Amino acid sequence: MRIKPIAAAALVTATALAFAGCATNETPAAGGTTAPAGATTLTGVGSSAMKAAQEKWVAAFQTANSSITVNYSPDGSGAGRSAFIAGAANFAGSDRPFKDEEIGAGKFAGCSADSNALALPVYISPIAVVFNVDGVTELTLDPATIAGVFAGKITKWNDPAIVKTNPDAKLPDATITAVHRGDDSGTTNNFTDTLNKTAPEIWTETAADTFPAAFGGEAANGTSGVIQAVTGGKNTIGYADASAAKDLGKASILVGGKPLQPTPEAAAAILDNSKTIAGRDANDLSFSLDRTSEGVYPAVLVAYVIVCQTYKDAAMGTLVKNYVTYIASADGQSAAATAAGSAPLSSALQAKVKTAIDSVK
Repeated sequence: MRIKPIAAAALVTATALAFAGCATNETPAAGGTTAPAGATTLTGVGSSAMKAAQEKWVAAFQTANSSITVNYSPDGSGAGRSAFIAGAANFAGSDRPFKDEEIGAGKFAGCSADSNALALPVYISPIAVVFNVDGVTELTLDPATIAGVFAGKITKWNDPAIVKTNPDAKLPDATITAVHRGDDSGTTNNFTDTLNKTAPEIWTETAADTFPAAFGGEAANGTSGVIQAVTGGKNTIGYADASAAKDLGKASILVGGKPLQPTPEAAAAILDNSKTIAGRDANDLSFSLDRTSEGVYPAVLVAYVIVCQTYKDAAMGTLVKNYVTYIASADGQSAAATAAGSAPLSSALQAKVKTAIDSVK
């Protein structure tokens, strides 16, 4: 795949990379389309958790549609939402939907004056608690212990709370270095929501895109930054999309007495028990995740593409619709599962997403 830089915009980092071009050995995407007149370049900014999936989607879509260029910059969810609001991106990738106070007609520069934004789930993945600890290859932590570690209340690897759930591990008498995202991050929002919902007595902060500075720890930007810091550090722990964990250890989270690993199947199960946010447009599929369901791995992110209901530029609306139709399709979801280990949308959710995409103009 050819990787080329895209022009910097006020709200897009100057070092953003565009995943463009098509490898000759890529499997063509289903549903190739003719580029609408006047719209041949599509720009997305956002979630770094979706980086591997977006690379795969872009390559496959461009293979089937050689006259179209798709640029996606994985600058983080916060950057993606800001770029979409300003009209610097035609769509955003975000690990959380907009909040109620952030949406409304007339708030998005690329949308028509009477248009709101729609959040469409296209990527479901577990958030892994990754670790790099001398002499430790397996780790099981309950939610209260994870919250205590990231809140700076548990500071040693041989703390009794960690020993209790890992009686056979050779835990060192070493200081814990907890790594968190330093940028505004949807992954952080989902992770802090998990801690608040599963261990509210320890993690009293509500979900937030920005990690609470008062809790200390080491900050790193982007998913790749967290992985690099945990890998290159000593006796470290962090959180990141499971697809990026590579050779790092991934802790099991103790739920109802059972240790659960961050698998795609575990991630997908949470949506079966969750509902969309009340009071929104029928085609806005923003979920409020139920992280306390019995037997469900709680640290899950559902990443969305955020689009206009109606675009100012009708040709751009058609181009966005074509691209999102592909990534939400069975072929697109299968491609993401192969590239990133994500969980494909269920057939029922896929049908709802398709109906929502069909409403985009």
